[in-house]
Amino acid sequence: MIDMSTGVAQRDVLMEQFRKVRRDTELICAPLAIDDYQVQSITETSPPKWHIAHVTWFFEEFVLSHFNSSYKPFHPRYAYLFNSYYETVGSMQPRAKRGVLSRPTVEEIYTYRRYVDDHMQSLALNLDESQWNKFYQRVTLGLHHEQQHQELLFMDIKHNLSVNPLKPAYHEQRQMPFTPLAPMQWIERQGGVQSIGHQGDAFSFDNETPRHQVLLQDHQLASRLVTNGEYRDFIEDNGYQRPELWLADGWYLIQQQGWQQPLYWELQGDKWWQFTLAGMQKLELDEPVCHLSFYEADAYARWAGARLPTEPEIESMLTEQPIAGNFVNHEILHPLPGKGQWYGDVWEWTASAYSPYPGFQPLGGSMGEYNGKFMCNQMVLRGGCCVTPENHIRATYRNFYYPQDRWPFTGLRLARD
Repeated sequence: MIDMSTGVAQRDVLMEQFRKVRRDTELICAPLAIDDYQVQSITETSPPKWHIAHVTWFFEEFVLSHFNSSYKPFHPRYAYLFNSYYETVGSMQPRAKRGVLSRPTVEEIYTYRRYVDDHMQSLALNLDESQWNKFYQRVTLGLHHEQQHQELLFMDIKHNLSVNPLKPAYHEQRQMPFTPLAPMQWIERQGGVQSIGHQGDAFSFDNETPRHQVLLQDHQLASRLVTNGEYRDFIEDNGYQRPELWLADGWYLIQQQGWQQPLYWELQGDKWWQFTLAGMQKLELDEPVCHLSFYEADAYARWAGARLPTEPEIESMLTEQPIAGNFVNHEILHPLPGKGQWYGDVWEWTASAYSPYPGFQPLGGSMGEYNGKFMCNQMVLRGGCCVTPENHIRATYRNFYYPQDRWPFTGLRLARD
């Protein structure tokens, strides 16, 4: 957290953070061939070139145009092409059709990024002191927004490559650090009234507030994540053929989609393989199982005689743990075996629906569309994953996905009453 005073040194610190986040996005795209920028494999994903343009449009629309009345947008139609879901700003290209846009070219989008970056730098240095605090807050939100899209880039690139019969790799296989699998144990957690939600002056999204009290019952949390080997046992015990294990919507979904294993798993002969960002690899049984829908996580927990933890149960534990784990900074880009694993590796499904905290107030104006309007029909996930920037996560961070989603790096931890 930087000092919000308006000295030149403080402005330089903020803009160095800005430049680093912007560089990180482009480094993610560096291994891509020009053809890879265009692909949109499913409605839920977006082409890489759309991501890098959208995060640029965010700064153009919500910072440059807001704080500089004389700013001239790079292109008058980019607002339509690269708006995601901000209805208060204007209409937008349908999400499912982002991949049909061969123009603007990748080169033009990188030119767009340079144009916006240059204007951001000039604005930061010349902004009137009276606007600094609001500018700082908006830029900080924009940086965390871009870090969210950095994570989405990895997820979307992985899915885009996975549908190619050649099963191409995004990067070469990296040497995995050896971590022996710890036996799963049950950690006793006492109930009582506890407070959850963000507090203090450091950045948080509006959906993490306000801090409020919750009542926890005595419960147990598993000491590590569920592994591929343990999930394989569920499959071999006909877990996908037993309706008594599944929520009604989940059972209907797996029948409709024909799901019989996690996304990216393939049975070749009598051996399981999985698609990774390093291409097809043999399934390592001690690694955390990944790319599960909420329905699959819930069915496994029921089969195991347990349940998924609630959001408050997980947060109460996260607040006691250091923020450390397998994040994107380690450049593994894949879940690893271990113990604890409270942060990193895989986003952990919870049993809690994504809904507003008591007294929740969204940000004003168009920024109020960032989180609040999605508080319906989705489930909360906690802890970050192997493609999350380490400085982006915190104990109170609330991620959310639809229960059928499994292209993100999603897994599970068990809980018991």
